[in-house]
Amino acid sequence: MASVSTHVLDNARGRPAAGVPVALFRVSKAGLAAQVAAAVTDADGRVGRLGEPDLPAGTYRLVFDTAAYFAASGQRAFYPEVAVSFAATEPDGHYHVPLLLSPFAYSTYRGS
Repeated sequence: MASVSTHVLDNARGRPAAGVPVALFRVSKAGLAAQVAAAVTDADGRVGRLGEPDLPAGTYRLVFDTAAYFAASGQRAFYPEVAVSFAATEPDGHYHVPLLLSPFAYSTYRGS
């Protein structure tokens, strides 16, 4: 079964984004999202595993609470949250979804 992890880097400050709340949702074919896990990034900006170690294939959405992170670090920001949807199609795949963050931009990609 599939597994999910993430790593958040604050590009504006040049360091990991510690303390970012992250939620993982499974999205049904009807578009309904059910939360399956939640965590907070560690001092290195990482969440090593979100959810059960055997998530079924399907569509998932990671939601990063960037408003909480920026407020805690005293920064004003444009995006209060970042939502990244992805398809977990490989039954035994590992899905690492990094987020590169700044107060007025973000980017993401499939990591390894």
